[in-house]
Amino acid sequence: MNRIVKTALLAGAALSALSTAAMAQDTGAMASGPQATSIDDIVVTARRRDEQLKDVPVAVTALGAERLEETGATDITALQQQTPNATVQAARGSNSTLISFVRGVGQQDPLWGFEPGVGLYLDDVYVARPQGAVLDIFDVSRIEVLRGPQGSLYGRNTIGGAIKYVTSRLSDTPEATLRGTYGSYNQMDFLAMGSLPVSDSLRVGGALASYNRDGFGTNRNTGAEVYNKDVLAGRLSVEYAPSDDFFIRLAYDRVEDNSNPRHGHREVAGVGVGAGIPANVYDTYAGVGDDNSVMTQGVSLTAQVNLNEHWTAKVIGAYREGDTTTVIDFDNTPAPTLDIPATYADDQTTLEFQFQFNYDRVQGVAGVYYLDATASGAFDTILGNYGIVIGTAGSVKTESIAMFTDVNLDLTDRLHIGLGARYTQDTKNGDVFRANYLGATRSPLLGGTVRAPILLRTDYRASKDFTDFSPRVALSYDFSDAITGYASWSSGFKSGGFDMRGDAILTPATVNGYDPETVDSYELGLKGSAFDRRLSFSSALFYNEYKNQQVTTQVPAGASIASFVDNVGQSTIYGAEFEGALHIMDSLTANFAIGYLEASFDEFLRYNLTTHLYENIASQVVLQNAPKFTGYLGLTWRGQVAGGDVAVTPSVSYRDDYSQFEFPNPILDQKAYTLVDLSIVWTAPNDHLTLGLYGKNLTDEEYRIGGYNFPGAAFNNSIIGYYGPPRTVSAMLQVKF
Repeated sequence: MNRIVKTALLAGAALSALSTAAMAQDTGAMASGPQATSIDDIVVTARRRDEQLKDVPVAVTALGAERLEETGATDITALQQQTPNATVQAARGSNSTLISFVRGVGQQDPLWGFEPGVGLYLDDVYVARPQGAVLDIFDVSRIEVLRGPQGSLYGRNTIGGAIKYVTSRLSDTPEATLRGTYGSYNQMDFLAMGSLPVSDSLRVGGALASYNRDGFGTNRNTGAEVYNKDVLAGRLSVEYAPSDDFFIRLAYDRVEDNSNPRHGHREVAGVGVGAGIPANVYDTYAGVGDDNSVMTQGVSLTAQVNLNEHWTAKVIGAYREGDTTTVIDFDNTPAPTLDIPATYADDQTTLEFQFQFNYDRVQGVAGVYYLDATASGAFDTILGNYGIVIGTAGSVKTESIAMFTDVNLDLTDRLHIGLGARYTQDTKNGDVFRANYLGATRSPLLGGTVRAPILLRTDYRASKDFTDFSPRVALSYDFSDAITGYASWSSGFKSGGFDMRGDAILTPATVNGYDPETVDSYELGLKGSAFDRRLSFSSALFYNEYKNQQVTTQVPAGASIASFVDNVGQSTIYGAEFEGALHIMDSLTANFAIGYLEASFDEFLRYNLTTHLYENIASQVVLQNAPKFTGYLGLTWRGQVAGGDVAVTPSVSYRDDYSQFEFPNPILDQKAYTLVDLSIVWTAPNDHLTLGLYGKNLTDEEYRIGGYNFPGAAFNNSIIGYYGPPRTVSAMLQVKF
């Protein structure tokens, strides 16, 4: 089946190339087709101001609330299926920690101190830490995925791209919605949300959601569920708009995830009790425990005032914090061969001022951004075969200030140039401690028996400053009123830092930290609509030069584990994307997305623990989470059934072979796979009642989304895989008042 899907994707890509080339020659205005939703109708804020998607010289996937509901998207990991060249999923061993890659650029390591390569924004507030960032989808207006470095406008750690989660504005009339879902594995989800106008200018609203599900598997050692879900999430907001020229919003959100830790599956057998390979890929024999708790919350204040007909001022202030207590069993046996209990804590304060301007031929935004954040934590590496525990603790404090601008100039009625720039200055203060303690039990750092270390491995405090100038230039041309092409060059930057696992005995240079990484991206794009607006499309060709790439590697080293966070060198990444919607007939629409990616290391410098020298091993490594092909095709039929509107959406998504790590591993690396989904949504004529039936992974495909690789007798040959969800079916009932 995968071969058939890949052939279909290639054929679709060839057809799209021919059709877009032909359409680019049509410079006449195109009429609106009946009931055809065009790219002209989609409004995004990719450049920090409302614009039609067609006019934005950036590769953007925009999914509105209706599309998310029709496809049964439950959380933002659903973006992976419908976004070309994107990886958006829960981290290995986690339920709610987000791992994102776009066009082969991202960060898999969620440890405090490491920063993501794809920025997440919740209503324009940057979410600095990945813990608790697998956002459930409710009360959402749309989600935008910006592909490629967004250094000039978003700056902080958007070297691969950005994900923007945009919640809905409160209604000026009383509204209430109740939704319940029941499904496979005793899934029971409940949602209540609504808004109430207190006066003509003041509105209050909120949403409360509960997500519960039994586990896909069982811990055969303890009897606890594995891959279950126990999440409570909520939002409250107050909006005040005394006139069309002034708007202020105060919002609060909180997520509590008490799901069990997501233990892994042994891919190869070890020695001893519980070291076999469970038949069910969701089962485990993990012995480290089944307690897990994640809490994240934040408050934000957004104020916008129209100073005059040309200028608008906007301020966004926010405070966020999070706490995590978790356990990861790297060996997944009852014995404490390689057990990792851990705690994380973080807080961030951000403040941003924007000044937007709009004249006849000049539009843009300029502003200042400030961040003050601290991330800290502790974890133990319990090594039962050596009778010791390695305790690690530390923190990193980041203070960042940036100035940015993005200006669009209309050189003619059809020719436009966009100029953007951002200057960033970061100061990082790192505190790293690592020591061996006698006894294969928790160290004093995590509440274990108080005892002195038998070997101090790392103990330092250090500070580093980083500065960056990220420019962007984009030239766009309106071939017609319906089609726009663009060429752009942009630069991306991800800050440097300190390895919180760094072992100064094995790798003395760890105390020096690591440097920032950068990307230079060149892109050609064509967007628009054709055939009386029945086809809406967005396409891009890109070429990236990825430099000073930060890579985390962990390898066994005697009675320890060596951690490297190196600026390994550089890689070259290029590819193509084509996505959009084709209105085949008034009642039938095809939504599609195709991604092609070529990625390879030009240089990969790795520290040799024996020779104490760096060696270039570029020929031995690959970029992780960089499948050559990704694809999506969904057909939506809309019609009338029982007096209401029905939407039936069968869909198929494809993901080519990819590696879990930079070092290929035939046991862990995932072969190409295809997911088949089906959703049926019926809405009553007055929109007060909605029924939904959703089937996910209907062919029950088994596919890995992560892993750990600690082979050898000392670690009981611990090669562990983590898997995506199995086949599930759910039914939804929603009532609006």
